[in-house]
Parts: sequence; structure tokens; C-alpha cells
Amino acid sequence: MFTPETISKLVQEIRREHSLPDSPFRIDEVRYDEEEDKLFIIAHDRTDKSVVIGNSLVIGKLRARLGVKQVTVYSNLDLEIKRRTLEEAEKLISGTEFEFLLPIIEAEKRFPPRKWPNVKGDIKTLVFLSFNAKALLGFAKRLGLPYEAIGIRYAFPKLEYEPVEAEPRKIFFPDEEKLTMFAKEKGTRLVLADFPFGLKFKNEVALLNPFRFLHVGFFELKYLFGFEKPVIYDKKALVDFVVSLTYEGLMESTDGANIIWRMWRK
Repeated sequence: MFTPETISKLVQEIRREHSLPDSPFRIDEVRYDEEEDKLFIIAHDRTDKSVVIGNSLVIGKLRARLGVKQVTVYSNLDLEIKRRTLEEAEKLISGTEFEFLLPIIEAEKRFPPRKWPNVKGDIKTLVFLSFNAKALLGFAKRLGLPYEAIGIRYAFPKLEYEPVEAEPRKIFFPDEEKLTMFAKEKGTRLVLADFPFGLKFKNEVALLNPFRFLHVGFFELKYLFGFEKPVIYDKKALVDFVVSLTYEGLMESTDGANIIWRMWRK
């Protein structure tokens, strides 16, 4: 139904119609998920990916022309980085009680599209509502983890959680020591938060950022679980956080700029 040749031709047409530079690009593969009505374009490298996205204009027009629910563009480098991250993730949990995550890792290796099997975890979990609060809760629910949620007072008024005292900066850079202490107090062995790493074991408590662990980007999370902006936060920390995600390939620069603009505006 969709081929690299037909998609390339459409991208060229859209760019010309909107007076965008006639930049050369290469699409290596196109995958269509009929069940979810999602099209995945795999560009040769990140420069090709940028041309296809066209500052979101091209990709938006392409989705409308094709009449599909969603169009996402990846580069072969993006997918290679993801594969290497998943290989490291596998090693980290091998032989531990967190091997229940292995089927999710295997499914992510075949991404795109994303087809997670039904997995159930039986580890008492503490969820700290940081930047991707809604996704962290969604991940815990999806895996059937018995969890308690805590977060900075008034930061997420639409979500239910136990309020704790912390600096607004911790919305983006959670306090490992304090969360480990909370976990010990509550008898939980797993903490989910927006940590700047995938997985770390600290005093017999596992600190997990499932999205860095699986290398799942912000755009994908938004569609998987939704997104709820914090209403209390540190502006400088927001910029530092967005820059770190963009550097790691977990957020597009256009998404990052849009988030900063919208949150700083309020």
C-alpha cells in the first residue's frame, strides 16, 4: 500500500508546494500498522529525517494527504541507538526479579510498530510524579504493578497522589536519595520517576525510568499514555531537562521548543 518511492514523491510535492528547499533525502523503509492506522517512515539518517518532517509542516500535510491516523519518522541511527540501549537493558535485569520486563524489551526490539505483550509485574512500586507523570502512572497500570503515587504538592492538580515536600526542580531531576528513603519507609522495592538514567540499584531499591530504559521518546509517550503538564516547576530546570532529552534522541527539538514556549508563557 505504501512504499518508500510513493512517500518520497509526496514529500517532494509538499515541500515544493510550500516553497521549502528542494533538499535531497532518502527513505529506506516504510512500515504500516493497519490495526492502529499508523505509518512509520524510516529515513536513512537524521538529516533525511529532518527533511521528511519539515519542521512538522511536511509531516502534518503528509498525514492529511494519506488519510492515516498518525505518521512518525525515524532514522536508522535512531533505531540502532534504541537497539543498543535495549541490549544493555537486558543485561541489567538478567537474573533479577525484574526479568518480567524481558518480553517488553523483546517487543521494543521489533519496533516500529509497538506491540507489547500482556505482562504483569508483582513488585510493590512507588511512582514519583515527575515531568512524564501521566506516562509513569500509565506504565505502572499497564504492567499491573501494585503502586502508590507521590509528588510535589499542587504540581499535578488533576492527578491523585500523596503530596510530599520537594523543590520544583525535582519535577525534572528527581532526588535519588530521598526517593530511596521513601521507598524503604513504604516497603517498596521499585521507584518509577524521570531519572536521568534507565535503571540503577540503590540500597536494595531499583530506581527505574522506564522510558530511558526502553528508549521511548516523548512524542511516543504522549500518544501512548497522554501528557499532563506540571503547574509548578523550575524554568531553568525545564530547559536543562528538554536539552538532555533532545541530546539523547528522546525528544524532537521542535517538541522541546514548543514545550518550553508553552510552559514559560504561563
